[in-house]
Amino acid sequence: MKKVVVTTGREKAREIEKIFGKRLHVVERRGDLAVITAYIPDEELEDVITKLDRCMDFRFKESLIEVSSPYFVKSPVLEKIEKRKKFVGSMPVEKLLDSVRIYTKLDIGKLGLTSIAGIIAMIGLFMNNVAIVIGAMLLSPLLGPIYAFAVNTAVGDVKDAFKSIGNLALMILIVIFLSFGFSWILSRFTPLPETPEIASRMIVNPVYVVIAILLGFASILALSKGVPESMAGVAIAAAILPPAVVSGISLVGYIDRFAGPFTITLDNLVGLMAGSLLATLILNIGPRKYYEKAIARRFIRRTLVIMVILLIILVLASMYL
Repeated sequence: MKKVVVTTGREKAREIEKIFGKRLHVVERRGDLAVITAYIPDEELEDVITKLDRCMDFRFKESLIEVSSPYFVKSPVLEKIEKRKKFVGSMPVEKLLDSVRIYTKLDIGKLGLTSIAGIIAMIGLFMNNVAIVIGAMLLSPLLGPIYAFAVNTAVGDVKDAFKSIGNLALMILIVIFLSFGFSWILSRFTPLPETPEIASRMIVNPVYVVIAILLGFASILALSKGVPESMAGVAIAAAILPPAVVSGISLVGYIDRFAGPFTITLDNLVGLMAGSLLATLILNIGPRKYYEKAIARRFIRRTLVIMVILLIILVLASMYL
């Protein structure tokens, strides 16, 4: 249940009331302004906000829409509505954009966390210990930039979409570089072991692309429904982190087989991005205004063409490696 407070001119109050309809709402008039407070079920919020956005005139500084989650509300009407709820609705686009804003900026803390996750994954791979590798996946924040890329592309924000890609590329390069550096130091003292966990990440298979697309789609679907990022992100980290670490290791111990894990990393990366973008289209995530939708559609169309070309190239490369 969400609390929606709308501040608008008195002349718009009746139109706003029509949007809320029979939903529980209260109107308070303050001079030339009207403040309308309504309680909206989560699954109806996106539709209500879209209608409010079309109705209100935001050229006036008094116009305001505020959405919050009440800690506690006691009402027989709302209790009946809660009992009738059958599913959890998707987040409104404003909340999605707010949740991914952090991933469009260079965050030293997340880079550090990615570095630690990469080192832990490398230790797990050398020890052939699946539990340690899984622990590294839980730490890795690789889902964030992919999520940010998908959402920003869906709303046509080209600048932030590219920033997200840049942050993701930097994270992966750091993992590969650290794996290479620590493996090189270790190789000065002892031969690098080729454990089954490492060997399995050197065998390329085109099916990885299909799996990555499905994982990307499922992750965005889960996040849009309010599933915690730490849970949805494990699948993303599982697809990207281990092969990226093995790419760094192979540069030291098995340089002639570097193409294998690096191709797997690219397969999963592009597949995850394509799947996440596909999820935003199916979930109808996008801007509200018609002219913004036109811009977003052009950007999405071009991005999808590039994605398809890259996926075809990677599938062909996977078949011949």
